Amino acid sequence: MDRMIYLSMSGAKATMERQDTLANNLANVSTVGFRAELQAFRAVPVEGSGASTRVYALETTTGYDPSAGNISATGRNLDIAMKGNSWLALQALDGTEAYTRAGALDVSADGTLTTRGGLTVLGDGGPIQVPPNSEVSIGSDGTVSAKGVNGKSTAVGKLKLVTPEVALQRGTDGLFRADSGDLPADAKARVQDGALEGSNVSAVETMVAMITAARQFESQMKMLQTAEGDEKAAAQLLSMN
Repeated sequence: MDRMIYLSMSGAKATMERQDTLANNLANVSTVGFRAELQAFRAVPVEGSGASTRVYALETTTGYDPSAGNISATGRNLDIAMKGNSWLALQALDGTEAYTRAGALDVSADGTLTTRGGLTVLGDGGPIQVPPNSEVSIGSDGTVSAKGVNGKSTAVGKLKLVTPEVALQRGTDGLFRADSGDLPADAKARVQDGALEGSNVSAVETMVAMITAARQFESQMKMLQTAEGDEKAAAQLLSMN
């Protein structure tokens, strides 16, 4: 009987964790460049004397969905969408190099090229500085040019674009990093200017998955209630004897 309790309890807990992951995906259905988290259940035996027959069900995040989101034209000079498996390098808040597919860029008050969230965008030689009162444009190879008031356009840097050979790891800050450290720039990587890549989360599929998880949770809770009823019935029989 207690095996039923272990199974249903661990299953219910894992289903709740899956709901959290699905809810986070759904909340980011409109986030630029977002990659949906993938989930999977795995069975983990309980260690210890007398517990070899107990197995927990755990929810694990197996990674992210690498498929590209839909690209929408914005017409904005500082909006870019990475093509293929290319990623944009930037400097995270902890000072490390991280990667993103969110290409909505901006220029800070001191002329540094940043993301909309204020993170510094990295070029092949470090942060990119834009001269004041200039119009910025980004070429397909990531070259950043600034046109001054005299109408002359000058290259001020080149975006560091990387193409990882293996899947990146998502950090708690939502940015991606490579297990091997900083990746080298890929000269063949290309971007589409005046466009942004949307989230690859399907709202309909995520809602269906959330409904399925809710039904699974209800089934686990019914198993707990059944185990409780069986225990009461057994206790009554023993008390009669």
